[in-house]
Amino acid sequence: MAAHVLPEGMHVFERGWLSSNNILFTGGDKTLLVDSGYCTHAEQTLSLVEAVLGSCPLDALVNTHLHSDHCGGNAALQARYPVLETWIPRGQARQVAQWDAVALTYAPTGQLCPRFNFDQTLQAGTDIRFGKVDWQIHAAPGHDPHSVVFFEPVTRVLISADALWENGFGVVFPELEGENAFSEVAATLALIGRLNPKTVIPGHGRIFSYTPETLSKAYQRLDAFTTSPLRHARHAVKVLLKFKLLEVQRQSNTEFTQWAAATPYFQQIRQRFFADIPMRQWIEQLCNELTTTGVAGQEGEYIVNL
Repeated sequence: MAAHVLPEGMHVFERGWLSSNNILFTGGDKTLLVDSGYCTHAEQTLSLVEAVLGSCPLDALVNTHLHSDHCGGNAALQARYPVLETWIPRGQARQVAQWDAVALTYAPTGQLCPRFNFDQTLQAGTDIRFGKVDWQIHAAPGHDPHSVVFFEPVTRVLISADALWENGFGVVFPELEGENAFSEVAATLALIGRLNPKTVIPGHGRIFSYTPETLSKAYQRLDAFTTSPLRHARHAVKVLLKFKLLEVQRQSNTEFTQWAAATPYFQQIRQRFFADIPMRQWIEQLCNELTTTGVAGQEGEYIVNL
């Protein structure tokens, strides 16, 4: 397979699924990083950036959206580079300024995200300079109502965040909260189809070449979730459980179940979609499904990440 053609000075760090991929730009007026990963991987994020920049500073940090796996390293980067300019989606500026951990979903999901500051907001429909070229900013609601994607029209490279992966897209979190967001996913997929990228750098997973079949798979996944919101909710809960397991790696079944049962987001999803089953029994069933499908393992009284 031919190598992907990327703009000059663009470095892509493919991370594990606990942390989003990071994209570092050098060679322009400013060094700039897109997304910073999860906070427990902050040391690795710093090492990856410093391996490229050496003694040069990181000038700017841009977040596609503010889920903890995309901005959890912001605070560490701001501490390492005191003059770092941070850009976030405009719709969450007030929540970040006030540090509303509930509205930002960190508290309800039981995920970690150290407090960070921001300097500028991203505006869909405008351009932003990454390295030596201008990238288009496009609104990409669905997975997150405030998410944006970035498109470079000359090389036709798309930084898609969680709006498009090689085999689908991220959990549609607003749907779990009672909002109608599947239609927004469809609109974002249609936007990507119109952009017709050549290369996609997703929020998670390897860089891949875009084809009509890529979009077709995403639409098929969306149709399945739209037809059965219960299926989407069940998938989402297992994703959240796996995310926590990626963080802790190994925990007793009792402690893991207690954590999930006490986490508000799990309570909210169960009440909306699975109210006919007791909380602990529901969590235990989901954990059993994770081990049965090989997503997690069992070592005595411990559930472990695989």
